[in-house]
Amino acid sequence: MDKEAMQKRLSAGNFIANNGRVLRTINILRWKYNKLRGIAYALPDLQEDEILDCVNYLQEAGYIELRHIESKAEVKTGLADYDYKLLEAKLTDKGIALLAYGIKDPLIEV
Repeated sequence: MDKEAMQKRLSAGNFIANNGRVLRTINILRWKYNKLRGIAYALPDLQEDEILDCVNYLQEAGYIELRHIESKAEVKTGLADYDYKLLEAKLTDKGIALLAYGIKDPLIEV
């Protein structure tokens, strides 16, 4: 296997593991919204772009919902239109089911 192919596999494996870590971090207060900027404090070994990549996937897949911290308006358009530091997240019923092993996703290591 060449170096580029190996790096792609490593990156994909990290993405899968990181998705689970970010989802579990948001789940800490399942019934309450958590500020996205707090994830960086809870997972200091992940880079900002890795966290945002995970949050983007988790929201697009329906595992978390995002809202604006001040206005409480739900964010349906994803991270592209917002400063993530102004957003908070909580698990959806689908996210809870995933963590409870009720459903599976090959892109999330639970």
